[in-house]
Amino acid sequence: MSDNTVGLRRKIGGATDLKSVVRTMKAVAASSIGQYEKSVDALADYYRTVELGLAACLREGGPKPLIAERRRQTVTREVGAVVFGSDQGLVGQFNDVVADHAVKTLGTMSGEPEIWAVGERVYARLADAGLSLIRLFPVPNSVRTITPLVGQILVDSERLHSKAEVPELHIFYNHPTSGAVYTPVSERLLPLDENWRHRLSESPWPTRKLPEVMGSGTVTLRALIREYLFVSLFRACAESLASENASRLAAMQRADKNIDELLEQLNGTFHRLRQSGIDEELFDVVSGFEALSVM
Repeated sequence: MSDNTVGLRRKIGGATDLKSVVRTMKAVAASSIGQYEKSVDALADYYRTVELGLAACLREGGPKPLIAERRRQTVTREVGAVVFGSDQGLVGQFNDVVADHAVKTLGTMSGEPEIWAVGERVYARLADAGLSLIRLFPVPNSVRTITPLVGQILVDSERLHSKAEVPELHIFYNHPTSGAVYTPVSERLLPLDENWRHRLSESPWPTRKLPEVMGSGTVTLRALIREYLFVSLFRACAESLASENASRLAAMQRADKNIDELLEQLNGTFHRLRQSGIDEELFDVVSGFEALSVM
C-alpha cells in the first residue's frame, strides 16, 4: 500500500510541475498574440497609404514596362511561393492546414514552383508532399525580427526577375479570424498585371484634392512597389504568428483542463489509498489490543 501511495505522490508532483509549465506557455502565447495583432493594426494605415501612392502614380499613367501585360502570351514565367508556418509544435493542425492549402493551390499551376518555407514544421510537411523547396527560414520570435526576414525573402525573390520575364510570387499563411480560429489564405503579389493596375487606378480618392507625383514617375513607382511587397509580406508573417500563438494558446488551455482532471483523479485515488492504509493500521492496533486483553 505504501508503494502505491509513493508512486501516486510522484505522479501528482509531476502533473503539478507540468501544470505550471503549461500556464507559463499560456501566458507567453497570450502576450505574443497581442503584440502581433497590434502590429497588423498599425500596418493597416501604412498599407493604405502605399496603395494611395500607387493609385496616384498609375492615375497619371505610370510607366507600363513595370506592369506585366496580360496580352503577352509568349513569355517566360517562374513561380515562387512563400509558405508561413511554425518552428515549434503544440499548435494543433496549424502547419497541416496551411501546407495542405499550399499544395492544393500550387498543384493547379503549370510548371514546378519554387518554395520558400518559413518554419521547420511546415518545411517538413511540404517536403513530404513532394514540392521543390529551395530555402528554409526560421520563424521570427518577435515583431522586430519580422523585418529582417522579409528583407531576406525579397532579396531571394529578385532571382525570379532575372530568370523570367513575368515572375509570379504567391504567399500562403493562416489568417486569424476570431479567438483561436484561423483560416488558410493565399495572395498573389506578382505579377502586377492589368487587373491590379485597373483596381488601383480606379479606386476613389479619399479627398477632393487630387495628388501630384513629384520627380520621376518611374523612380517613385518602383519605390512604392517595393514598399507594397514589403508591407504585404510583413502583414502575412504577423498574421501567421498571431494565428500560431492563438492555436498554441488553445492547445495549452486544453492541456490545462486535462491536467486539472488528471490531478483530481490522482488526488482522489491517493486519499482513498491513504485512508485505506490508515484504516488497516488502526484495525491491526485494535486487533493486537484485543489479543493482549484476552491473554
